[in-house]
Amino acid sequence: MRILLVGAGGVGDAIAKIASTRDFYELIVVSDYDFSRAEKTIEWIREHRGEAAASKFIPAKIDASNASNVAELALNHRITHILNAVEPKFLPTVFSGAFTAGCHYMDMALSLSEAHESDPYHLPNIKLGDAQFAVSEQWERAGKLALIGMGVEPGLSNIFARYAQTYLFSEIDEISVKDGSNLAVYDDSGNEIFAPSFSIWTTIEECLNPPMIYDRAKGWHTTEPFSEPEIFEFPEGIGAVECVNVEHEEVTMLPRYIDANRVTFKFGLGRDFIGVLKTLNALGLDRTKPVRVRSPQGPVDVSPRDVVAAVLPDPATIGPRMTGKTCAGVLVTGKDKDGKDRATYLYHVADNAKTMAEIEAQCVVAQTAFNPLIALELLATGVWQSAGVHGPEHFDAKPFLDLMSSSIGYNERWVQQERLPASPLRHP
Repeated sequence: MRILLVGAGGVGDAIAKIASTRDFYELIVVSDYDFSRAEKTIEWIREHRGEAAASKFIPAKIDASNASNVAELALNHRITHILNAVEPKFLPTVFSGAFTAGCHYMDMALSLSEAHESDPYHLPNIKLGDAQFAVSEQWERAGKLALIGMGVEPGLSNIFARYAQTYLFSEIDEISVKDGSNLAVYDDSGNEIFAPSFSIWTTIEECLNPPMIYDRAKGWHTTEPFSEPEIFEFPEGIGAVECVNVEHEEVTMLPRYIDANRVTFKFGLGRDFIGVLKTLNALGLDRTKPVRVRSPQGPVDVSPRDVVAAVLPDPATIGPRMTGKTCAGVLVTGKDKDGKDRATYLYHVADNAKTMAEIEAQCVVAQTAFNPLIALELLATGVWQSAGVHGPEHFDAKPFLDLMSSSIGYNERWVQQERLPASPLRHP
């Protein structure tokens, strides 16, 4: 297996560092528009893992907005698998470049949605991932796999849902992804600051777009941002966090493969975080379409969202100033294999202090990074096999979770926690 890693930002950097401890691949080309970032990642591997490990990595410059450049780089290095670790706005070109080059493909987020023009908070239009699932037959005919949404959420969350269906439940009423944390970021004076732990580009997309909900009776439908607030008790010291509906890939992915009455995604954002996002929206700073701005050098066109990203701390650099834990999990309710009521929360917790000590990466990006590598290793060893465009829930979840938790695998603990069954929620 010869891998082209597109993007050496926070997640890409963590992927390469974790990959340096595994041996299932022949080569990883670490590519970025900023060549020095790719070099820096490989230099860290050289210093911490040794020359032998670093020799399996090559830095490269790439323009992820150019499908021809992606394909050319892949062909030049005889790449078999392209792993997309850049922002979703570049997904169409990386996805297309991979197909052109005849490579298998993997990403951690799906193609973007487009809201319904006249009724965005009730009716769906183009859903997350629609553009990719639409060409599944084309990928299948080519004998190539595009494994999409293979991060933590989506990704590990999808694996948990598939495991629940196969091994724990006879009937599923609801699959509700619950993401929460007690993370905090501080400035040099010790004051807590607004600093998203993931790309602000992605954060705005998820939180301000109309959230998607799946209901067996109604199908896919949308609602207002931050709707249906609920308090959820997160494990391992994180505690009670208010969670709200946001747009997320699992809601569009899971109903294609898993039989459930309802699928939702709820994010523990906190009131302050929601307030900032609402302000960005009110000011138009969440928009992606460039606006003309005057400058001493003359008028320039800039995207308001790119400006917001430029003035916020880089998520890849905030680890040393961050404290706390983050939890990614799935609450599944329904009937167990004996027909009794069951509610099970399957989750993984990442501690920032631990991930910083191990790979000098903050916990949110580190929690994302190991999942595509586990999937690639299962593909390399032939445990997972397929062609077409699929999400992780297409595959048997047990080999993934076994490799994830094994002491000779990725040594990442996941937990199956039983909760008290409640009456199924029914929403109008």
